Amino acid sequence: MMSLALRGAIRLYQLTFAYFFVGACRYEPSCSAYAAEAVTTHGALKGSWLAAHRLCRCGPWGAGGYDPVPSLGSGPGPAAARKLSCQPADRA
Repeated sequence: MMSLALRGAIRLYQLTFAYFFVGACRYEPSCSAYAAEAVTTHGALKGSWLAAHRLCRCGPWGAGGYDPVPSLGSGPGPAAARKLSCQPADRA
């Protein structure tokens, strides 16, 4: 139920405010598309955390580029989930 509400809020943002920021996102997929996919794939709690982590990295200091939502069973472990870092992701 919470996932559905979050996806609705993200979609509302995409249809209204995102129009003013077209081309501003440094990542592919865009941050709002990433958030919608993260919530759909991982649920409301982990999906929201992944989206917040992505938003922290999106800015002039971020590297940008292709950054897909991690598949189920991958991504940050419990220790990483406790610490929200806004540092650019390591892409080796």
